[in-house]
Amino acid sequence: MNQEQRPAVVCLCGSTRFLAQFDAASLAETLAGRIVLSLGSHRTPDAEALAHLNAVQQADTLARLATLHRHKIDLADEILVINVGGYVGESTRAEIGYAQRTGKQVRYLEGT
Repeated sequence: MNQEQRPAVVCLCGSTRFLAQFDAASLAETLAGRIVLSLGSHRTPDAEALAHLNAVQQADTLARLATLHRHKIDLADEILVINVGGYVGESTRAEIGYAQRTGKQVRYLEGT
């Protein structure tokens, strides 16, 4: 049986304020032949999705989502940072640090 090599897996990281850029990057990476791991939604920012929760519930949910995203980074071969205008927030910096500590390649949408 001829086993085709698994495509590279890329995890998109960045602020949910850039949802349109996440969507565009997801399509571009897919068309380039890579498997894409991303946010739960390219349509709704976290703040809007969690607005119905109280502050404690929001904090707990964001912590769980951060852990989930680190697991996505674990599955990936590399991360692509969606850094529109050079913006990299605190949680994205943490994801970049995690990716680097675990030996993942880090690429930037707009360079560093």
